[in-house]
Parts: sequence; C-alpha cells; structure tokens
Amino acid sequence: MLDSTLFVEKLIELKRVSKVVKGGKRLKLYACVVVGDGTGNVGIGHAKSSEVAPAIRKATESAKKQMMKVDVAEGTILHPVIGKFCACKVVLKPALTGTGIVASNAVRAVCEAAGIKNILTKSLGSHNPTNLARATINGLKSIRSVAEVAEMRNKPVEYFIRKKHEEIKETEGHAEEKSD
Repeated sequence: MLDSTLFVEKLIELKRVSKVVKGGKRLKLYACVVVGDGTGNVGIGHAKSSEVAPAIRKATESAKKQMMKVDVAEGTILHPVIGKFCACKVVLKPALTGTGIVASNAVRAVCEAAGIKNILTKSLGSHNPTNLARATINGLKSIRSVAEVAEMRNKPVEYFIRKKHEEIKETEGHAEEKSD
C-alpha cells in the first residue's frame, strides 16, 4: 500500500449532516479531503462516519484511490483553463514565479496538493467547498501537455517551446525600451 508520509493531505470540509428517520434524526460527520504528492498527482475523496477521525481516514483512503496525474510545469499550469462541476466554475490561469497561489481555501488545497506554486484563480457560481475542489480537479484534468498540442497541430514540440522563449525575450526587450 502507499506510504502516507509521501502525501500532502488537506481537509477541505468537515460538517455535520443529519438523516431524518422514523425515530428522529441520525447525525453523522461528513469529511472531504484532498491528497497529493506535490509532483502532479492529486485526488479528492469524501466519506461519512459517526466520529471525526474515522470520517477523515475514510475520506483520505478514498482520495488515494482516486488519484490522477496533472501536468505541472515550472510550478504552474501550462495554459488557462475553466473547470466546471455542478453550479461551480473555476477559472485557472498560469502565473509567473513568485506570484504564489491566489485562490480560495478549497482551490488552494487542491493546487498545493498537486504541487502548483504559482497560479491565479477565480471562482464563479456556487462557493460550496467540495464542489469547488471537484471543479478545480476537472479543470486541471483538461490541461493539455505540449506534446499533445504538438501532435494535434502536426508540429514539432520545439516549435512551441521556442515560441514561448521568444515571447519572454520580446517582453524583456519592451521593458528595457520603456525604461530608457
């Protein structure tokens, strides 16, 4: 089984839920946990139990089973994406080094678990923490790697890498001209 010391585990939501039955109400605790290894693998799990510790443990085990790979390059994502789940919509944009994670608590937890260090986000619609985390994961899943885009466009991978470096050089050149 997977060693838990290698993973980043973040509790997104812990709340008390009740089920109405003939004899009254049955109270349980609901836990939502995100787990990642900090190198691009991330998963989300949720579970219910009558006590806090078993609910968190069950949610963590569920998250480890549902882990998936996300493309992370130089501490940020490759291109802007929009993630959707139910009534939640999350806009994710790559950011320069040193920006940090500009996000709500649920989105921040997913990004930190995935190993993203610089990202700009905006949540639209519902602000339910569990659904925001799922929308973020859906957005991260839709990121295409440079190799995939190159294959789709029938171009070599170097074409896209070179273009990125040329854009950086152009912006640096414009900054030098403005300062003179």
